[in-house]
Amino acid sequence: MPRQGRSFRFSIPSVLGLALMAPLLAQCDRDEPAPTPKAPEAIRPVEIETQPLGPPPALTRAELINGLAQAASLYAREQTLEVSDPLVGRTFSLRLPFGCTGPAATEQPAEGIADWRWGPDQATIRLRLTPSDWIATPLMQGAVVAEDAEPQPNQWEAVEGFWVARPWIATETCPAASLSSSISAPPSPQTVGIAAVFPRDGSRLGRRNGRAYEFTVRQHGDTPLAAPSAGYRLRLEGRIVAFPDGRASRCVSYSPDQRPTCVAAVQMDRVAFEDTTGTVLSEWRTN
Repeated sequence: MPRQGRSFRFSIPSVLGLALMAPLLAQCDRDEPAPTPKAPEAIRPVEIETQPLGPPPALTRAELINGLAQAASLYAREQTLEVSDPLVGRTFSLRLPFGCTGPAATEQPAEGIADWRWGPDQATIRLRLTPSDWIATPLMQGAVVAEDAEPQPNQWEAVEGFWVARPWIATETCPAASLSSSISAPPSPQTVGIAAVFPRDGSRLGRRNGRAYEFTVRQHGDTPLAAPSAGYRLRLEGRIVAFPDGRASRCVSYSPDQRPTCVAAVQMDRVAFEDTTGTVLSEWRTN
């Protein structure tokens, strides 16, 4: 028997429903429009707080000793710096301990090193420092202007020396008291120093000309003076200058097995005696 075809019947309501849904289905097939791009926000510059560049801090005892140790090494190898000396123009502020083991052992004070000694009946303590006269030493060869010659740049009329005792100690305090021994041993020779220089046409303010820096500590009331357990401090402040060759220091040695003696040329601004708390006992200024 032949297969009878199927008949499809649509009701009027269903046809009307499809007609109404057609626009909605067509709308779904359309691509959604791309969103309108937003204008980029203005980039705000980052504000960085800047500090004005100032001068480097003053050299300490440890830094000065390290700089002169490098100069000694170059001298021993007969070498020189290929660049300008970084120490020239630097300020310094040094505290040098002295009198660590007690009063001076001799009546004649050592030049270039501060000491203290008792006054009569131990009622006073006398602090004293006599700068050394280095004008005729080998360290100043070529740096001193002759009296009958025209002064040249970086040549000086007077040079007063100050030793930096115990350069193997970087701190500004005395060595440990426990290192003392009953065995007598001579002190090591001085190998690190500061040369306060004075040009012929410069100010003579601050030149000692052989005079010592001195101060007397006196007892208060009836309380007797006690020996300082850790000595006193010598404060030296100023600015490093250059020798005629442009270097901040000079070294000399007479044997390859001898540590070179090196000194820095300086313009001294202040010399002071202090106690171990930093209290200024007496000071001398040149400006």
